[in-house]
Amino acid sequence: MRHATDPAAPAIAAEGLTKRYGEVLAVDSLSFILPRGATFGLLGGNGAGKSTTISMLLGLLIPSAGHVRVLGHDMARDRFAALARANFSSPYIALPHRLSVRENLKVYAHLYGVADAGGRIAELAGQLSLTELLDRPAGDLSAGQKTRVALAKSLINHPDVLLLDEPTASLDPDTADWVRSWLERYRAESGCAILLASHNMAEVERLCDHVLMLKKGRLVDSGSPSELLERYGRDDLEEVFLDIARGRQAG
Repeated sequence: MRHATDPAAPAIAAEGLTKRYGEVLAVDSLSFILPRGATFGLLGGNGAGKSTTISMLLGLLIPSAGHVRVLGHDMARDRFAALARANFSSPYIALPHRLSVRENLKVYAHLYGVADAGGRIAELAGQLSLTELLDRPAGDLSAGQKTRVALAKSLINHPDVLLLDEPTASLDPDTADWVRSWLERYRAESGCAILLASHNMAEVERLCDHVLMLKKGRLVDSGSPSELLERYGRDDLEEVFLDIARGRQAG
């Protein structure tokens, strides 16, 4: 069931988002707006605050300060209405190993209230080349197969907002390219907004309209891939990433 909300509201609006763990400032006053239908990259080295940020956007962590609205819903007060229209994928979060792929997807379909769970699972299995794997235990899959199952899980409810953490990790180049093409097509057809955390700079250049660069929990730069390349005088985003990580200034 879709919840009524302001159709003009952005997919995600974060303002002053902050998370402290004692003396450690994991995320420091992060603000950004992700428009509907756009793909943003969330970049930074290990410990930059990407996973903490995603956890706060999903309502899994309570911010120490600031607030988040997803599709117009305040995550502090009405997060379940937003979460019904959002989803998340990470190859680093394992599904129950003893359940088959079909059983895992069925659980999530019921959690999201998908009307025709069997039909939706069959549709995604066909699109993501999972049909032959549906009755295999999730624990028996290769890393690349698990990544595709995680993506299927994240799409089970036709999300309007999709948060992806390393969506092509462990995939061979051909399969990774296929997944990126599939995500591009899904966004174009559905109007879904995507927030993508990735260490693959070529992937970010290809998929993202806008990039948020984090360092030690702070937003240190942002812009379209082409704007960042021009600002730092670099040929690719990996060089820009290294400049930011090593404290080199733009220009």
